[in-house]
Amino acid sequence: MSGKNQHCGFVGIIGAPNAGKSTLVNRLVGAKVSIVSPKVQTTRARVMGIVNRGKTQVIFVDTPGIFAPKRRLEKAMVAAAWAGVKDVEFVALLMDVGHGRINAETRAIIARLKQMERKVVGILNKIDMLKKEQLLALAAELDAEGVFTDLYMISALKGDGVQKLLIDLAKKMPEGPWMFEEDQITDMPLRLLAAEITREKIFLQLGDELPYHSTVETESWEEFDNGSVKISQTLYVMRDSQKAIVLGKGGTRIKKIGEASRKELEEILERRVHLSLFVKVREKWTDDPERYRTWGLEFDA
Repeated sequence: MSGKNQHCGFVGIIGAPNAGKSTLVNRLVGAKVSIVSPKVQTTRARVMGIVNRGKTQVIFVDTPGIFAPKRRLEKAMVAAAWAGVKDVEFVALLMDVGHGRINAETRAIIARLKQMERKVVGILNKIDMLKKEQLLALAAELDAEGVFTDLYMISALKGDGVQKLLIDLAKKMPEGPWMFEEDQITDMPLRLLAAEITREKIFLQLGDELPYHSTVETESWEEFDNGSVKISQTLYVMRDSQKAIVLGKGGTRIKKIGEASRKELEEILERRVHLSLFVKVREKWTDDPERYRTWGLEFDA
């Protein structure tokens, strides 16, 4: 599309862990660009989802959840989220109101935004779980904080209210040339996206059995003349006991993870995928600066 009369801008989506940020970005884009699981703190890197409406391109930045970090990796994730606030024209704070209240982590984010004197768009998510009177009371309480330019009520999972949110945000985008091609929906390299899809399947398969100290790397990516692709990935854990959990009895667990990942990768890539998964123990992978560079995180945050 030609650059004449184009509009383009960034919207950073922040919030506490499990507020539904990745679900919302995927819903806005209309495709899977960020991994989703019921577990908190699954998004590690900043992921961009790109939406084109007419002559306007909106680039949504899905950030890691903001919480009180303890470990090095957690600190790097939270630092990336706050960097996302500084780097974009518009910020949207997504709040899980499904329990009828604003949680402590979200209140801490609002307090920080006040300190920064940063005005943001407020998005109340999971509204389908509340009665109208509860919603209106929460909206009035949030409006009184003086941080929000607008308040929207949505269900990211069901799609309620998401289209209006997108239309209104698109209207706010400044004039300027598009940053990405018309058919591009994310800035994430395919090798990293493939690794993230497999990591999502690990979360979904293993529940609470495996701590967050696991990561996936795409070691090789080989494309064939018939259109298929062969992907080799390594799942790193920190202990032999964790390796045994991931493999499962007779390798049944890792086989299920591989099948689920391959199926979704074929849908995303629209081609046949041959996926090989290996499990290795690397005790101190969270202390490896190279891992952080892969995700676009600061090692010393």
